[in-house]
Amino acid sequence: MSAPLGYHSDGATIQRHAYAYRRCADQDAAQPARHPVVVVGAGPVGLSLAIDLAQRGQRVLLLDNDHKLSTGSRAICFAKRTLEIWDRLGVGDAMCAKGVGWNVGKVFFRGEQLYRFDLLPESGHERPAFINLQQYYAEAYLAVRAAELPGIEIRWHNSVAAIEQDADGVRLGIDTPEGRYTITADHVAACDGSRSPLRALLGQESKGRVFRDRFLIADVRMPTVDLPAERWFWFDPPFHPNQSVLLHRQPDGVWRIDFQLGWDADPEEERKPERIRPRVDAMMRQALGREVPYELDWASVYTFACLRMEHFRHGRVLFAGDSAHGVSPFGARGANSGVQDAENLAWKLDAVLRGAAPDALLDTYASEREYAADENLLNSTRATDFITPKSAISRLFRDAVLHLSKHHAFARVLVNSGRLSVPAVLHGSTLNTPDADPFEGRMVPGAPAADAPVGLPGGRRGWLLRQLGPGFTLLLAAGDGAESLAAACEATAAPLPLTVLQITAAAAPGPAVLWDTDGLVAQRYGLRPGSAVLLRPDHHVCARWRHADAAAVQKAMARALAAT
Repeated sequence: MSAPLGYHSDGATIQRHAYAYRRCADQDAAQPARHPVVVVGAGPVGLSLAIDLAQRGQRVLLLDNDHKLSTGSRAICFAKRTLEIWDRLGVGDAMCAKGVGWNVGKVFFRGEQLYRFDLLPESGHERPAFINLQQYYAEAYLAVRAAELPGIEIRWHNSVAAIEQDADGVRLGIDTPEGRYTITADHVAACDGSRSPLRALLGQESKGRVFRDRFLIADVRMPTVDLPAERWFWFDPPFHPNQSVLLHRQPDGVWRIDFQLGWDADPEEERKPERIRPRVDAMMRQALGREVPYELDWASVYTFACLRMEHFRHGRVLFAGDSAHGVSPFGARGANSGVQDAENLAWKLDAVLRGAAPDALLDTYASEREYAADENLLNSTRATDFITPKSAISRLFRDAVLHLSKHHAFARVLVNSGRLSVPAVLHGSTLNTPDADPFEGRMVPGAPAADAPVGLPGGRRGWLLRQLGPGFTLLLAAGDGAESLAAACEATAAPLPLTVLQITAAAAPGPAVLWDTDGLVAQRYGLRPGSAVLLRPDHHVCARWRHADAAAVQKAMARALAAT
């Protein structure tokens, strides 16, 4: 049996680690056992959802048809918003300590660098724009965290083979090495990947566009290479003419290289070392001016599609991550959007299960994340069309844009080597309270919360997002009436906990007061004395006022819970 995983396990140990199948009491029960939430799929999305629910006090059963974590790098680019979610789940520090942080990308055309860009050009954020971290590390840290929480039970080698639902719940038939057993659930979250068995069992499908192209992923171990931690993208490079190449640095001296191959490439042949090595050698001669020693760690040839299910909710079954939507790998929108699905779903399921919100709140999970998926699909499709032009006219346009982009900023807006993942601003959500007062800045209702440095009581320094509560949070700028509003809000019964944080321009004197050390909280949230901003449990803005009262705050919280 494999040794237990820990936060300091190395990549080889993680990829070899096997979880044991264990018989459970449900298999011997006279009647099907009932579970509040069953999550299917122990990838980054399913594990994040299970941890979030467990931290909110829910009991979660997590089923996986395998007994191992992923192998090979697979998803590697995890965005700032995902890291902030994982901070709340207790794994962000481990992810960032191991991962390679980066903000800068460079774009090349043929043999020439065109320009560089910075995805986080402003200071005052705890996390970088992205880290690169092999998916097996991400899964391992999440699995270790899940094992620490008493509310989560993980059953390996448990495959959902049958599903029925009615008004009372969901009935699941689960296959194991010892045969099938049956359980029931109040709700089921399908996080079982792009080939989702649950989607097939419900007779659902994903629709969209399949791209006729193939790409080679090669993980190459080159510990002696000292290139910066940046994203490098080549269009039509001399070492791989008429195609594209992408380079990312990963932990452990491993570099991720994506080579566009074309539709006619033979996947079996292209995975062979004798086909990969000449491509890597040529690329390194271009990047470093010399060949370097390296080892091939892992390789895969893939095609991809941009597609999604029409509806993410089907009764008591809710789809998240790749089971609900799929995008091209350019832009790192797959795993990142899946983790954001999990965050959106977790607090809503929790609120419904504890009776703090009506079932209609789960409908907003579907509508909000379908909106976000459409945004990702649009960006992903445009990137793929730019990277892989399918006609002479399209290529002529692309190449003209690339030539212009070296000297003209306007053309760089048109260059699309993969618009990198950003969280959706939920503009049209029915959970938002529309502005009644004029505000400046990007923190409109529906926007994800922005971080900023803050001073804490006792002279300590910290970060705003770390101070937000598990329920609603009210950011309240110090000024006339602020203290009385804070007291009134804290004294008012709320369906979910409300954390009130007073923001002051002076050193923080009390436990619920934060010092806006650099003025960035006020700047980013458009705060003036007496202003208030209400954040949902998933840290999206849902309401803001120049001068609020406790009744307005209460009404906005009810609206954010679909209670009005």
